[in-house]
Amino acid sequence: MSASTISAPIKSSELSSIAAGSVLDITVLGAGAWGSSLTSLAKLNDHNITVWSRRMDISLAEAVAGADVILSAISMKGVADVAEQLQSLDIPEHTILVTATKGLDPKTTRTPSQIFTAAFPSHPVVVLSGPNLSKEIDRGLPGATVLASTDQQAAETMQQVFSSDQFRVYTSADPLGAELGGTLKNVMAIAVGVCDGLSLGTNAKSALITRALPEVIRIGMHLGAAEVETFYGLSGLGDMLATCSSSLSRNYRVGYGLAQGKSLELILEELGATAEGVNTASVLMEIANREGIAAPISRQVNRLLEGNITPEEAVESLMERELKPEVCDLLCDLPD
Repeated sequence: MSASTISAPIKSSELSSIAAGSVLDITVLGAGAWGSSLTSLAKLNDHNITVWSRRMDISLAEAVAGADVILSAISMKGVADVAEQLQSLDIPEHTILVTATKGLDPKTTRTPSQIFTAAFPSHPVVVLSGPNLSKEIDRGLPGATVLASTDQQAAETMQQVFSSDQFRVYTSADPLGAELGGTLKNVMAIAVGVCDGLSLGTNAKSALITRALPEVIRIGMHLGAAEVETFYGLSGLGDMLATCSSSLSRNYRVGYGLAQGKSLELILEELGATAEGVNTASVLMEIANREGIAAPISRQVNRLLEGNITPEEAVESLMERELKPEVCDLLCDLPD
């Protein structure tokens, strides 16, 4: 996952069949909380929506037939399989593929956008990522997100799809950075949940979040994100703040539950939904070990999830790290 293998030049696609302001036929893959929220946002602008999930009677081929946009909001574990199924279908090259999943594939260590780009090299691929708690969106509360793509026209088309009085949408030319910011913060949210679950106080929580950001930047830039600034935006710091400060966050609740002495199995059962940070922590450690990336917070979270340490031991390990200037944690190992 080096930068040379995943970066791409900015381009503008020939989306001749999609004019600005058009009513689009959009297929949403995934009928969970996030897919349902995105469906509601697109409906605010009167687009035609077809929803597909494995539990529905409609086949994937029927669901995507004639779609201008295919939006994937399925859990990480299903992304590679669905991408493979879509490959067997005759998807027109002008069809925009949007991924709203935040995670890493255990088999390939790829992100969702990398999986879709590899499967559909001639299609525009757009990443949707930001501080978007689905329950708040469903209540009509204001929010914002980022649509990132190396295909500027595709990003702007999707910007029009989701923009409304309640939802502000920005575009970016750094899809991998936006995607990694949203993916890696899930691991940090587990750590912050532990901090709150142990009642360590606001000082500790603030310090943890401040230290978490440069770790995310260090990993993200090593893996090929285009701009450091991406991680200071909505899909990086913004998403981290939302996920680390709300009990609506499933990943935060995982950390909080572990600190309360619950087993991981019980916590996930009580959630009744996927907490992507659990899988991400494991895959991230595989990448960090392979690439030699310093990831102290993520490493302790993974050790905790695997049952190798207690929450108290995880905190103690982080507090006992060698003394150094603050600027080292902020800037060391970042590209020039």
